[in-house]
Amino acid sequence: MKRVVFLILCLGMVSIAKSEGKKELQTAVFGAGCFWCVEAVFQEVKGVYSVESGYAGGTYVNPTYQEVTTGKTGHAEVARISYDASVVSYETLLAIFFQTHDPTTLNYQGADRGTQYRSAIFYVNDFQKETAVRIIFALNKEKAYPHPIVTEVTPLGVFYVAENYHQNYYKNNSEQGYCTYVIQPKMEKFRKVFKDKLK
Repeated sequence: MKRVVFLILCLGMVSIAKSEGKKELQTAVFGAGCFWCVEAVFQEVKGVYSVESGYAGGTYVNPTYQEVTTGKTGHAEVARISYDASVVSYETLLAIFFQTHDPTTLNYQGADRGTQYRSAIFYVNDFQKETAVRIIFALNKEKAYPHPIVTEVTPLGVFYVAENYHQNYYKNNSEQGYCTYVIQPKMEKFRKVFKDKLK
């Protein structure tokens, strides 16, 4: 999987250089299974100022967690990431995104099943769209995964912040079973690969 990170970061070298010295908060929105996992990972990344768990990509207005879990609203569980592009590039965030979940499984991650757990990149501008499409094409071309990437790349639309008890879930519930058996192993792998990107 380190090959995935290497390929992405090589592809992003030009834009990383352009962003240096320009302090400006930007937004990235990713769906990669349960949003508790995604939030926990990106909260530890240097240059990330905040991470909010929420819902995107659906049709219902102001969906609740209970509604989203039915799969009928069309929403994905996502994390909205506020980051300083002069410290961490969008390509680096994508490298972390692709490293910390399986982008080749359609509508599930591990035991979490349903469209709400789909792999998704919700872009906020043309740069993010073009970068995501370019990187997915390159990863598929290089056969970085044994199967083709199925990650959805769509415009953000409306983002709905999830209920308060979902925010900072791993930090507040580290002894809970899901956190111990699912999130903690993911965090340990992430920290090893991206130790130079941690706060």
